[in-house]
Amino acid sequence: MPLLKTYDLFISHAWKYGDDYCRLVNLLDDANYFCYRNYSAPKDNPLHNLDGSDVTNKSQITSAIERKISPVNAVLVISGMYYNNRDWMQTEIDISINKNKPIIAIKPWGNKIMPTEVSNVADVIVGWNTSSIIDAIRNYAL
Repeated sequence: MPLLKTYDLFISHAWKYGDDYCRLVNLLDDANYFCYRNYSAPKDNPLHNLDGSDVTNKSQITSAIERKISPVNAVLVISGMYYNNRDWMQTEIDISINKNKPIIAIKPWGNKIMPTEVSNVADVIVGWNTSSIIDAIRNYAL
């Protein structure tokens, strides 16, 4: 069997909705014939400055997010989190657009609609299921 491509991914999320983030990570971890590296900031290892110190202001947070997004092949946006966390999620989306990163929007579980701020910039919108998400990554990732 040929080697699988390893996709570098950033998952836009908010920690107060950590269950959805963890569910998505578990879905990606359990996907057959799929390899990825997660460039998101895990809850137990928050963002840092280049010197390793903790970020302490908005400018430093933005720079740290930009460093996380810069090397990735695609950005996944869990759109159900957007309205309650729009400031930072919009920053992540804006950085993704500026870096020409494909944006894969994931519709909230069981919802038919999603925030227009996300749907208007997404390269593709998928439902919350393994095959749709993995297919979108394979088709849109750089």
